[in-house]
Amino acid sequence: MLNYTNVITEKKTYSGLQMDEIKPVMKLIIRGKKREFLSAIGKSLNLLLPTSANTSSKSEKLSALWLSPDEWMIYSNEISSPNNNHYETENLLNKNICKTNLGAVTDVTDQFVLINMRGDKIFDLLETGSPFNFNNFREKKGAVTQTILAKIDVIIHNQNQNEVNLFVRRSFSQHLFSWMNDSASRL
Repeated sequence: MLNYTNVITEKKTYSGLQMDEIKPVMKLIIRGKKREFLSAIGKSLNLLLPTSANTSSKSEKLSALWLSPDEWMIYSNEISSPNNNHYETENLLNKNICKTNLGAVTDVTDQFVLINMRGDKIFDLLETGSPFNFNNFREKKGAVTQTILAKIDVIIHNQNQNEVNLFVRRSFSQHLFSWMNDSASRL
């Protein structure tokens, strides 16, 4: 069992913006190219992987983010037990994908921190530290981008008009959250 410690210990609230870490949430990177790979994922998880660039798909329990033509991040829509790092989804994918040589599955649960942001000033904050143009992104529910925020690589998933999930590597998460707090206090 992993010794999971929270990077972000409190929920931050500002005028028009709320930020907090959602933990622990299962996160997997899956890779594969073959048509059989896509079919096996669909049958195993009851989830169709997005095949268009910078899009996502969602089922009741899981979300899938397109990262490249042969790479996706799958994460749980529900909080996992903090006392367990064995996931039914990972076991199922290992059985149906890895053992059949259709693709690869990597558990990145502890590598990435998930920060949920809500409010009407989300994109004001993101625009202060990112070169990405969020004009079209903010209007597309389910849109995904990989960009730089305060010189740190992040993955941003547009959940709704005023809600995004931001994924950042654990080693950079405290620095990024500190920058976000400082920048949000000036909006």
